[in-house]
Amino acid sequence: MNNAFLHSFAPPSATSFRKIVRGRGCTLWDDKGNTYIDAMASLWYCQVGHGRPEIIDAVTAQMNKLEAYNTFAPFTNEPAEEIAEDVVEISPLPDGRVFLCCSGSEAVDSALKFVRLWHRLQGENDRQVVIKRTNGYHGTNFGGTSAQGIAGNREGWGDLVPHFVEVPHDNLEAAATAFAANSGRVAAVITEPIQGAGGVWPPPEGYLAGLRRLCDDNGALFVSDEVICGFGRTGKWFGAQYYDVRPDIITFAKAVTSGYLPLAGVILSRQVCEAMESEPGFILKTGYTYSGHPTPCAAGVANLKLMRDEDLLSRVPAIGRRLEAGLAALAEDGLIESYRGAAAVWAAELGRDAVPVRNNLMDNGVILRAIGGALAICPPLVISDSELDRVLDGLAGALN
Repeated sequence: MNNAFLHSFAPPSATSFRKIVRGRGCTLWDDKGNTYIDAMASLWYCQVGHGRPEIIDAVTAQMNKLEAYNTFAPFTNEPAEEIAEDVVEISPLPDGRVFLCCSGSEAVDSALKFVRLWHRLQGENDRQVVIKRTNGYHGTNFGGTSAQGIAGNREGWGDLVPHFVEVPHDNLEAAATAFAANSGRVAAVITEPIQGAGGVWPPPEGYLAGLRRLCDDNGALFVSDEVICGFGRTGKWFGAQYYDVRPDIITFAKAVTSGYLPLAGVILSRQVCEAMESEPGFILKTGYTYSGHPTPCAAGVANLKLMRDEDLLSRVPAIGRRLEAGLAALAEDGLIESYRGAAAVWAAELGRDAVPVRNNLMDNGVILRAIGGALAICPPLVISDSELDRVLDGLAGALN
């Protein structure tokens, strides 16, 4: 068979991949009958575990009723309206509104457009500079690629979107200097609450609140990229709530449906909404063919109901404590250099290429993600203590 499928973040010449064929709870099976603990929730998103009939049945029922229809004016549908209401209700922006799309990359690019639009509606056409942080990951569309703080992901694509200024991820003074150097031109700061794909970096104490103050003092918007942190990963619905900071714009994706179907969006604060709503004759000239697609929206509604019914957010502190204790023991034994993380997302720093250890782990039935010299751990929120222990024991065995 020709290898027609071109895989993401993989050598195009690669021909050997593990074919996953089934999933239940935190366990996956490949086509050779091997089983794995999915300790990455697939790709940071499967909060409720695999194979949940509550979501599958909701998707089936929706497709039997209305499988798809666009939401460009003058059309709407009930699942799109319902998921938007659900999301704003649990967010730090309960009086805001939700723009829907299909992926975190689309959400980030849309948020960047909303940032520029808001300033233009204020008559501030020169405000286009966006301050970003080293290690930040904001998707792979052109806007998100330009907003990347991971240098390797920006290389090879030619000229990117202008007006991005990068600052060290842990230095508030550097951010203040960037504001001063671009006085009157900064439109926004974009940041993940916990940087995920850049290596799992929680913010220094008070850092996000400091960025919020800089935005307030300089007339800029605060964009919280919650594609990984959103929907329970921190034990709060959003990372901004975990760190007690109020954004102007929030991007989300991944765990809104636990990955069962692609769905993403942008939550806009009341301040941002009012600028558009109060402009006579204004038409929002952006959107995607599948914005508000009823079937993924039905998956989102069912997923959030399931998370509330099972009170999965309350499980997060116990997951965090167990992972932290296990990683501390590995560091004490000298098997890892260090560890970092918060709530239910952690990383073990190896100080060397993590791919061989990841591969060894997979051979022994545990899936983690290699990021440079670190292994990221981001399990489903339904993971049991015994499954967490198997992950940590597997990691110890691979390191030994």
